[in-house]
Amino acid sequence: MSERIHGSRMSDEQFEALYEKYANDVLRVSYFYLGDRQQAEDVTQDVFVRLLQSTPELVEGKEKAWLLKVALNRCRDLWRAAWVKRVVLGSPAMELTPAPDRMDERLERQELMEAIRRLPTDFRDVILLHYYQGYGISEIAQIMKVPEGTISSRLSRGRKKLEEILKERGAQ
Repeated sequence: MSERIHGSRMSDEQFEALYEKYANDVLRVSYFYLGDRQQAEDVTQDVFVRLLQSTPELVEGKEKAWLLKVALNRCRDLWRAAWVKRVVLGSPAMELTPAPDRMDERLERQELMEAIRRLPTDFRDVILLHYYQGYGISEIAQIMKVPEGTISSRLSRGRKKLEEILKERGAQ
């Protein structure tokens, strides 16, 4: 039987352990989703503040899933805001300029990130959780609270849509 991490309030030690273990994962997913380091940092902070304020009953071993779900929801909220669409889609992700021999790799990755951002939300979430965080279909189904068949379908359809977007961009 799974053990609950806490009853009414999480201890400082438990919070710090979760932060140390998962803050980088939350930050990476948020950055990948939003393409903006500052916003990703804000989302990461929001997620951990919510962890403290809402005192959810986390099941041991499922903490990362809860944190990523909250992060994706927060990113989705930001993404829906019209000004974010104009700013994020209108500018490239801010990164350090790579060495010349890595420029093609950086451009391909940036193109892929932009294509993923153009996917419908359901596809984008599944693609990020599967390919970027390494979750399997059953784990994603648990995180998103939808049947495994739905996740499998979204993953397949998301890949096809992503391929279409990338081909469309290549033809331009």
